Amino acid sequence: MNLTCDAAARWLQERDGYLILTHKRPDGDTIGCAIALCLALRKLGKTAFVLPNEDATALFAPYWGDTLAPAGFSPDTVVSVDIASEGLFPKSAENYLGKVDLAIDHHPSNTGFAQNLCLEADKAACGEVLYTILSQWFPLTADMALPLYVAVSTDTGCFMYSNTSPNTHWVAAALMETGIDYPAVNKRHFRTKSYIRLRIEGRIIETLERYDEGTIALASITLADCAQLQATEEDLEDISAFIGQLEGVRTAVTIRELHPGECKLSVRTGPELNASKVCSLLGGGGHAAASGCTVMGTVEQAKTAIMGAIRQVQQHG
Repeated sequence: MNLTCDAAARWLQERDGYLILTHKRPDGDTIGCAIALCLALRKLGKTAFVLPNEDATALFAPYWGDTLAPAGFSPDTVVSVDIASEGLFPKSAENYLGKVDLAIDHHPSNTGFAQNLCLEADKAACGEVLYTILSQWFPLTADMALPLYVAVSTDTGCFMYSNTSPNTHWVAAALMETGIDYPAVNKRHFRTKSYIRLRIEGRIIETLERYDEGTIALASITLADCAQLQATEEDLEDISAFIGQLEGVRTAVTIRELHPGECKLSVRTGPELNASKVCSLLGGGGHAAASGCTVMGTVEQAKTAIMGAIRQVQQHG
């Protein structure tokens, strides 16, 4: 069943015993939404926890607090946030395949895997959807507003990506008015890089491939690169945004080798190419301007596959 934000707020008020799921390789949007929802449900007097995610990096450690579920917690209600399909469940969430009661999301490619779905595909971040839902209950406190600000700011590249809308800024302003330390969030996530991260960016520049007079840029990060540079997941956070900063680039593709024979691809585009259509040809999806997929094969095979998908969408739409 499809629910509006108002209906989702009422639905959540009527239940208890919550476990909140985040997606594999979690970003600030899924983590921030999960934490804010957990805290808000507790303020309503509900029992609520976030399922620990084995992929979460230390970058988000300051925000978890006591929200993580203890071992053996048995939920009555399972909610997912910012998850478009069951293929994005981390291993820790595999026991909940087919058991999600409500999915809250902003991805137009959502597969409808949950019993109920609250989807606002015009929102830049799931954090905007959560803000609308939680605001039905009470004015947000700073402890809820901070993770939601993380959600909204990270999914918009500190409000620089093309998905940023007037509503995004309105929500961010409302969150800032609660008194959160947003300069610290901005510094941590957008103005601080490890030495290893800078070396990774250097390696990307060295191996960058350009097509169509430099409007398409393709970068790859191999397991060998990560091993040589001793890179961690935290060092690689949001690396897909890097090559899009290159002047003249309209389509940026980042290929990351996750395991031998498995590559994760991120595609970011301008209005002339639909990234979701490109990635859907390879079993993925997302937004028109930012999507992803997984290719089983070598990095070179992934390059061939993604360029073939780009050419197909360019030719046929």
